[in-house]
Amino acid sequence: MSTVIFDPRKAKPLTAQEIESLKKLSDQPIDLTDMPETSEADWANAARGVFYRPVKQQISIRLDSDVLQWLRSKGRGYQSRINQILRSAMTDELNAKNSL
Repeated sequence: MSTVIFDPRKAKPLTAQEIESLKKLSDQPIDLTDMPETSEADWANAARGVFYRPVKQQISIRLDSDVLQWLRSKGRGYQSRINQILRSAMTDELNAKNSL
């Protein structure tokens, strides 16, 4: 899988032909008849960040054998556990810096 990053500062300016084709587009509003309006009740149980999944990067790490044994003794998912421990330490440090 590849990642594409768009940087608007590096975007090429529109050509005269592109500008003209945009000017020819209809000014009529978009037809929303097949898309009902939403209300506050529709969003009452909404949760932010539920589907967020950070990008993972594969690395090689050296751990003390007793630390690795302890992590594995907790069952499957020891790599995820390492990530959780490190993320917790990171957020604690960031929160401490932000509270100053």
